[in-house]
Amino acid sequence: MAAERSPILVLGGGPAGLTAGYLLGQAGRKAIVLEAEDQVGGIAKTVEQDGYRFDLGGHRFFTKSVEVETLWHEVLGGEFLLRPRMSRIYWNNRYLDYPLRGPDVIRKLGPFELARCMGSYLRAALRRNKVDDSLEDWVSNRFGRRLFELFFKSYTEKVWGVPTSEIRAEWAAQRIKGLSFFSAAKAAFFGNKDEVKSLISEFNYPRFGPGQMWDAMTDAIRAQGGEVRLEERVEALEIAGGRVVRVTAGGETFDDPPAVISSLPLREVVEMASPPPPQVVLDAARGLRYRDFLTVALVVDGEDLFPDNWIYIHEPGVRVGRIQNFRSWSPWMVPDADKACVGLEYFCFAGDDLWTMADDDLVDLAAGELEALRLAPKSRVDRGYATRVPKAYPIYDADYAERVATIRAWLDGIENLQQVGRNGLHRYNNSDHSMLTAMRAVDNLLAGAHHDIWEVNAESVYHETDVTDEHPYRTAPETPEMQTTAP
Repeated sequence: MAAERSPILVLGGGPAGLTAGYLLGQAGRKAIVLEAEDQVGGIAKTVEQDGYRFDLGGHRFFTKSVEVETLWHEVLGGEFLLRPRMSRIYWNNRYLDYPLRGPDVIRKLGPFELARCMGSYLRAALRRNKVDDSLEDWVSNRFGRRLFELFFKSYTEKVWGVPTSEIRAEWAAQRIKGLSFFSAAKAAFFGNKDEVKSLISEFNYPRFGPGQMWDAMTDAIRAQGGEVRLEERVEALEIAGGRVVRVTAGGETFDDPPAVISSLPLREVVEMASPPPPQVVLDAARGLRYRDFLTVALVVDGEDLFPDNWIYIHEPGVRVGRIQNFRSWSPWMVPDADKACVGLEYFCFAGDDLWTMADDDLVDLAAGELEALRLAPKSRVDRGYATRVPKAYPIYDADYAERVATIRAWLDGIENLQQVGRNGLHRYNNSDHSMLTAMRAVDNLLAGAHHDIWEVNAESVYHETDVTDEHPYRTAPETPEMQTTAP
């Protein structure tokens, strides 16, 4: 009975960790959430500077999970806005509608390029004995080499920093299957035949950005009697008898926790374990790779530069990969009506030239690229802010699956530890699936369920599509609070 009254430790205060803490509190179990940063939300947090709010990476709140959707609305209620979805692709000095529209594509590609795409697609469709080792293989085998080269190669290599031949096909299967840019391209070029559903046309979004969700969840955990401790980095996990028996964080020790739910990166969990795991596990963890990124938010004099939530930059002549218009996410993100605010996203590795560049130099780079893309002259840029996001994307390289399997085999021997979330599982999950992993972990812990958390979001479904009637895309009915204009 004493063990049941002891707090359950939750390592990491991102979407997965906070979800675990919230659900534990609802069930009457105290949770202590330990977060290394001075703000909750992880890579889904909202950064605020001088009243301007920046969504790091852009987080549309849509899901096929009724459980997650119900939780979102339970936590935020009327603070959820219903927002229109709009995005385009900047390619070859042109803007293409996304999802692709046949007339728009035909007008901007021209008949010669369309014929090349058609021929390439037909060759791929007729080719036998196709092998899907890499992302490049996966896309080319399904949509033709020419479509891959036109619309995928440059952007993907900008995002991941490695050739597409080095990214495993599993990433494509998880993130592209169903409706994606390529199924949209196939529909635009070759017809839909009713097998491809349309991209969602609207999504929910917290009035003040995604961080509002995590702040509200933090308040709820504390109201339930739990704790969310900031700036308490986990430093060590002591393991004995197949259990975590001590956690050290922020100079404090927590002895004999009844259970630990961790969203810490797999590499960190292995490296902080005491005694150290076998060398093969250490080697596997050290071999896991991550892609980092940074956002340069620019405050620009005058009206918004474009109406989209974001535009994808398929242009090798600039280093920016995507540009957000924060007002299009929510008017409350931008406090000045006579200024625009955009976020230029740069994908990099911690320690490279972008990552180590001074903030002022990053602002100057971003302003110059905004001008190079003919979105706004540098003279209109009033000021800017740089925010770095480490370990934003787990990399699916040639060896990642074997490495994760090795680490998982070791973790399976620790009975009171469950890993959840994107980096906790080294899986490229969206926020809703990260939250779902935490839901399953709490269910395992409190209800004696036997969910395989590693299989959540392993069904290879792309997340930004409308879906069939059997699994409807669910959204809350619009209420007067869901207004879409600024006060």
